[in-house]
Amino acid sequence: MALERIARTARNGFRRSPSGASACTSEKDMLCEGASTRKYCSLPSLETDTRNRNFLYLSSISKVNHNSFWSRGIRATPTYQFPSAERIVEESDSEYNDPKYPGLEATKPGQKPRVVVLGTGWAACRFLKGLDTKIYDVVCISPRNHMVFTPLLASTCVGTLEFRSVAEPVTHIQSALATDPNSFFYMASCVGVDTDKHEVYCETISKGGLPHEPYRFKVAYDKLVIAAGAEPLTFGIKGVKEHAFFLREVNHAQEIRKKLLLNLMLSEHPGIPEEERKRLLHCVVIGGGPTGVEFSGELSDFIMKDVRERYTHVKDYIKVTLIEANEILSSFDVGLRRYATNHLTKCGVRLMRGVVKEVHPEKIVLNDGTDVPYGLLVWSTGVGPSEFVKSLDLPKSAGGRIGVDGWLRVPSVEDVFALGDCAGFLEQTGRAVLPALAQVAEREGKYLVELFNKIGARNAGKALSLKDIPLGEPFVYKHLGSMATVGRYKALVDLRQSKDAKGISLAGFLSWFIWRSAYLTRVVSWRNRFYVAVNWATTIVFGRDNSRIG
Repeated sequence: MALERIARTARNGFRRSPSGASACTSEKDMLCEGASTRKYCSLPSLETDTRNRNFLYLSSISKVNHNSFWSRGIRATPTYQFPSAERIVEESDSEYNDPKYPGLEATKPGQKPRVVVLGTGWAACRFLKGLDTKIYDVVCISPRNHMVFTPLLASTCVGTLEFRSVAEPVTHIQSALATDPNSFFYMASCVGVDTDKHEVYCETISKGGLPHEPYRFKVAYDKLVIAAGAEPLTFGIKGVKEHAFFLREVNHAQEIRKKLLLNLMLSEHPGIPEEERKRLLHCVVIGGGPTGVEFSGELSDFIMKDVRERYTHVKDYIKVTLIEANEILSSFDVGLRRYATNHLTKCGVRLMRGVVKEVHPEKIVLNDGTDVPYGLLVWSTGVGPSEFVKSLDLPKSAGGRIGVDGWLRVPSVEDVFALGDCAGFLEQTGRAVLPALAQVAEREGKYLVELFNKIGARNAGKALSLKDIPLGEPFVYKHLGSMATVGRYKALVDLRQSKDAKGISLAGFLSWFIWRSAYLTRVVSWRNRFYVAVNWATTIVFGRDNSRIG
């Protein structure tokens, strides 16, 4: 009690001092009000002092101004600076409250349990589509408000398809996000997870749309589904992020298209040296996986059918080079790999073997010292865990993904599930980490939503209610095969269940027809199926659109 009175006297004396409103400059200078409940008044202190709690926070968030947190009914509590006072760790004075974030508080008895989904990729959207919103309220948090149909994304770069044909609004996939009073979509990035308090912490930057930026808020959950996807792998190679284009989002395809058309038009200007013209019109693709091969095939088609008709002055200068460290399409059948190599070479795509050492603004340098000048560089070398996933203090599987058990649960924490490209089986499960494929993510989403609907029907949807509920059979993945188009109405279809198994392998026009039919049926909505079919027909009849907009 004596210590408590001394602490209160010190604080009250400080509050009367003229400098009492200044901001905290270090963790040691902070008085964390209400610390007996282990809440902290500054997010940087949370980053370093977890106080035996599973609070996970992205280290790039360096400072928070609590006065910027505003919402109806929410009071912001300022921080204080104590130049010479000790930091008080335990304080139970009810007069002082912790700073509170605007957002959704924990569900109350009688309310539906709340499922929070992080992401709008294949896994998240398949989960959202099947979730029974009569049982659950759902909150989806993602920096994009749509799902990207990635198998057809390469086609948008050259105008075979329009961008809207491969983007499906998440509110069309799960209408409850737009219509139910307690279900929401928040366009924001999750920057932290508190697994003890069952809360996620989010940040949105609206580029001038809000009076305080970055705007931060929290959402309490009963069940958390992390489907945050992955990021392109750069292997730490210097210059990749600064000078290369990736191909995973619609805005990536838009930037590639604008750069490609800009280079075509610039190369026609008078006085451009021949070497510079060749550089501008040299398109280099790094990575011989399905994405790199499909983009190279689409680019070859664009050159052969459209560039030669509409850019006749420079048609002989434009080239495509595909660089791969090993063999292209290494997961496909050997015969299909040979077919793809021969077909791409015949279509004018130059295949090179090499490893990129560094990337410069106008050239790449390979490990053997070879310089490869380029005007457009597309990087497609696979994906790895995002910075957000790396920052989470959760079990990790091989490759740095969030570790899960056979039921896609994250061990050691309650009510947290992970799936898609950001998740992988832990070593103790005895299962291999599944590849980062759309069909893997979609299958996991389908499995998990069926599990959620089952436990919800047993009134186990609330937080901390799963302990005595049987979950049934664990998730088992069965590969259905792989497909890739290589341009000029040719494609590959590999129906083997694994790389070493036997099965049907097809190549040619029939495979191309199967490829288009399969993906047309997999497009999420009838609206987008109609868009895709019309775009394909329009391209065949009138050619690709070469307008550069933006």
